[in-house]
Amino acid sequence: MISFCGLKEEEVTRVGRAVLPKHLLEDVGKGLELVRHKMEPRGIICVTRMPRVMVETFVREYISGVEGVVGKEVKSVGGYYTGLATEGRVEGKLDSHFGEFVGFGSSTMVSQHQLFSVCKDIHFVDEAEKRQWYALQRDKYSKPLVFHDGRLAFRPTQLAALAMYMWLPLGTLLSLIRSLVFICLPQNTSVLIEAFLGMKTRINQCNFADANCDDNLGRLFICNHRTLLDPIYISAALNKQRISAVTYSVSRITELLSPIKTVRLTRNREEDKRRMEELLKHGYLVVCPEGTTCREPYLLRFSSLFAEVADEVHPVALTTKVGMFYGTSTGLFKFMDHIYFLMNPWPEYEVKFLTKMSTRMIDGKNCTGFEAANHVQSAIGQVLGYGLTKLTRKDKYLMLAGNEGNV
Repeated sequence: MISFCGLKEEEVTRVGRAVLPKHLLEDVGKGLELVRHKMEPRGIICVTRMPRVMVETFVREYISGVEGVVGKEVKSVGGYYTGLATEGRVEGKLDSHFGEFVGFGSSTMVSQHQLFSVCKDIHFVDEAEKRQWYALQRDKYSKPLVFHDGRLAFRPTQLAALAMYMWLPLGTLLSLIRSLVFICLPQNTSVLIEAFLGMKTRINQCNFADANCDDNLGRLFICNHRTLLDPIYISAALNKQRISAVTYSVSRITELLSPIKTVRLTRNREEDKRRMEELLKHGYLVVCPEGTTCREPYLLRFSSLFAEVADEVHPVALTTKVGMFYGTSTGLFKFMDHIYFLMNPWPEYEVKFLTKMSTRMIDGKNCTGFEAANHVQSAIGQVLGYGLTKLTRKDKYLMLAGNEGNV
């Protein structure tokens, strides 16, 4: 009742679609393989103690053959949930498929035996079998999990949730201190102090930032996008003062707090190209051509705009690790993203500088801007071991938030 009371129906539906699949995939693990092995391609009746709205999207997307989802129905008034629940009923016309269904549930679901009366086979799982389950490996998902939302980066068991609530006061203070260090101190000093405060940073192959480099020349750095702190870490790794970054759609608060210069793009291609060329004349420029962050080990489609701005680019591969909170979101409070990332007890960042690449030629042959963008994406993906996709920022926000991601 506490969880649901006062929430809008569409908010809970979004959580069931965007947040819970990540946790449910990790939780059911081996059980999901068992369902597919024993039941496909026959019809499946899914029975759960959770409210139906929490699991329906997940089971229908990740388990083929689901004909009915049974769970508690949460009552609502005027589009808002009251928190009161009633027992759910089987959805769908099951009588016409009598004898073709398989039931899957807990061994303690004796009181719901009537729901399995239309099933030809029934499989009950006991506690001993559950204890042998494990987190399902990513390559065994029935479909790739590229996007998900929510702040929690851990499985919210009772003990883990208690530990999080106990950490929140200290984590909030620590996040504030870490933010002030980034904003107020020189970059080469801030990384050392942040390490003392628990932030782990690795910088690899910074072989171009040597004495032979002409600082008067603009350099374009292309990186994958993990958090809003990507350009700041690249700037700290280079230890350069004249460095800027372009952003697609971030909050004004984030822009004001940034220790480096940020310029907002307009999504007008010609105007954005002009702004990037102007910034390159005055120093180094960091661009994240994905246009949005991705938490999972995948790269979204790279925009080819950077290939029209410079003849050579310096690819940068970034990885992050968090244990408690994700530093990205699609919600209304995006200005809190960096705060959540810095609230983690031991956040990690790894910055890998790759060999510079031409945007005009690939293996001695002329190429288009799109081919150059795909080539840079492939190079970064190969170093990180990430999968390549054609998904875009618009795809992400339409899937998770139901909008196109404008702030």
